[in-house]
Amino acid sequence: MHDVVIVGGGPAGSSCAYWLADAGWDVVVVEKKHFPRVKTCGDGLTPRAVRQLADMGLEDALAGSHKYGGLRAYGFGQSVEMQWPEHPNFPNYGYTITRHDLDGLVAERAVKAGATLLAGTEVVAPIIGEAGFISEAGFISDAGSTLPHLKGVTIREKAAAEEATGDRTAGDRTAGDRELLARYVVVADGANSRVGRMLGTNRRRDLPLGMALRGYYTSDRHDDPFIESHLDIRDAEGNVVPGYGWIFPMGDGRVNVGVGLLSTDRRWKGVNTSHLMDAFVNWAPESWGLSPGTSLGPPTGGKLPMGLSVGPRAGANVLLAGDAAGTINPFNGEGIAYGYETGRLAAAALGHALSGEGPRALADYDRQIEAAYGPYYKVARAFVRMISNPQAMKLCVGVGMRSEFVMSQLLRIMANLMRPDAPGPAEIGFRAMELISRLLPDEVAALEAASAGTP
Repeated sequence: MHDVVIVGGGPAGSSCAYWLADAGWDVVVVEKKHFPRVKTCGDGLTPRAVRQLADMGLEDALAGSHKYGGLRAYGFGQSVEMQWPEHPNFPNYGYTITRHDLDGLVAERAVKAGATLLAGTEVVAPIIGEAGFISEAGFISDAGSTLPHLKGVTIREKAAAEEATGDRTAGDRTAGDRELLARYVVVADGANSRVGRMLGTNRRRDLPLGMALRGYYTSDRHDDPFIESHLDIRDAEGNVVPGYGWIFPMGDGRVNVGVGLLSTDRRWKGVNTSHLMDAFVNWAPESWGLSPGTSLGPPTGGKLPMGLSVGPRAGANVLLAGDAAGTINPFNGEGIAYGYETGRLAAAALGHALSGEGPRALADYDRQIEAAYGPYYKVARAFVRMISNPQAMKLCVGVGMRSEFVMSQLLRIMANLMRPDAPGPAEIGFRAMELISRLLPDEVAALEAASAGTP
């Protein structure tokens, strides 16, 4: 019987494991892959993410990664370079590093703190406790929670051939399934969260869903001091299409190139992301040298639940964290920082629960998530719905791009780097946006989304 079992060794899972183990609790992380492993991502660490890594004692491990100072934005014929702002709690720089390298660093840090890592091991089923049972309709739990009470999880060590090929029938099975018992369980298995769905979690379809695709290219500008965002990307005929593009220098001869779009755009269903990626590569500034000849392989991608769109996030002895809880920032698609942060919040709640507070501490975790991100994400959801209108997008970006000051304040808002100690234009502007968002409840947006055929 372990104190905590964590499903998933990504940002949220490994962060939670580190903070729990550092506090002396018996924690086991179940990760279906072996580190290092490839993970589709934009590979950008913002100041929020760097702060969390520094707090875990890992910033020195980033010394060989590419350090960058801010964002260069392009839109409707204009461009502006913005440095990361000065902030009392966060650094004024970020890093780019592949998840192939990053996730292993954090998982190893958790192990050094005392956590047990079961790599190459898959959770095949939750073990339902006496407070909950399975019916044909799904999981039914005790009256106090919509998530079942768990005794632990059933795990299976994956055969090497299966992990290499993804074929569940490949190679011989190793030892059979076994039970891993725990007082508490954290679900942090990513955006698709298979275990979360087993427990009955759902995504609110009236809230934004992102779709992103990324690939790597060689480039002479691989050590550029800015990450780059393109706010108006175009098809082969030069027409603006619903989405945005990015080019993130990796500092190792490569750049991470990607495109993304949101379900809030009425044209979502008609967009082929592969064609969108091709169009962006063809349209991107020539100085990056992007072409089929500099591509290092086919792009990969996936769907990104965001804006606290997945729930429930807490049960009697179960918590969801990171992408599994839909914590990606709708403003900018950032998920790594919020994985680290929610993993840390989950660890704190579990520490209180294990110290005698019990399930009440898990309810406090849910309230803390809402307090930390709820109002901010509501503004973000309203903002992305607004700019999904092509005319509104052109007006906002066209006006904003003419002023470095306006864009720098918007960057402070979109990266969630507003100052708590010295309210300025960004903070005042955000408060105004928050007041407006209160007049636009998500239920209204849901009706608009349904009428537009949003998935």
